[in-house]
Amino acid sequence: MARRQEQEFVLKAVTVDSTDEHGVEALLLETNAGVIAARLHPTAAGAAAVVWVGGSGGGLDGPAWGMYPRLAGHLAAQGIASLRLHYRKPNYLEDCVVDTLLGVQYLVRQLGYRAVALVGHSFGGAVVISAGALSDEVVAVVAMSSQTYGTDLAPRVSPRPLLVLHGTADEILSDACSKSIYNRAQEPKEILLYPGCRHGLDECRDQVDADVVRWLVKQLTAATESAEQV
Repeated sequence: MARRQEQEFVLKAVTVDSTDEHGVEALLLETNAGVIAARLHPTAAGAAAVVWVGGSGGGLDGPAWGMYPRLAGHLAAQGIASLRLHYRKPNYLEDCVVDTLLGVQYLVRQLGYRAVALVGHSFGGAVVISAGALSDEVVAVVAMSSQTYGTDLAPRVSPRPLLVLHGTADEILSDACSKSIYNRAQEPKEILLYPGCRHGLDECRDQVDADVVRWLVKQLTAATESAEQV
């Protein structure tokens, strides 16, 4: 259950529309405010998981020629599940934050995953910063090529670790946006800048892939080990 102002949003049902040859499930998350399309890369229950969200237009694939399915596949091979979400109402920040929170709740409360991280690109950077600050079930946040609008909650992501990354040649949103988020955020935090890389991160795709996977595995492993000791 998630709230936006005084309205309550509820995940009513989840339908598996199809499963591809790699075991990726096409899902429809039915809420009382519409349907969220998603793709689940499942692993064993109790494992860590990542929720991936797009920019202002939504979508399931992310930047850099399909980063999200590509990295979800890499992480699944390491025992980390992924849920790629397409917003009900792209470019409506509060609605997109609610969709992300419902995705987290689905992973944790219905599928039994834990130690959930969030990854968002561009507009989605603001979405995951807001959702991460609001959810006790989120343990780490990655904002890529993020805008600054909607990132007022960046200081409240802490004590969850925050990674912001940006190309220095971004033609849509200056890397000053990520620097601003980083400066306002509390520890633990990290910033990565990619010289000559533009908004879609195509030019630095291989390095971004490696950096994001490394950081997610590190943070999710630490969070999972910490939870096992409680």
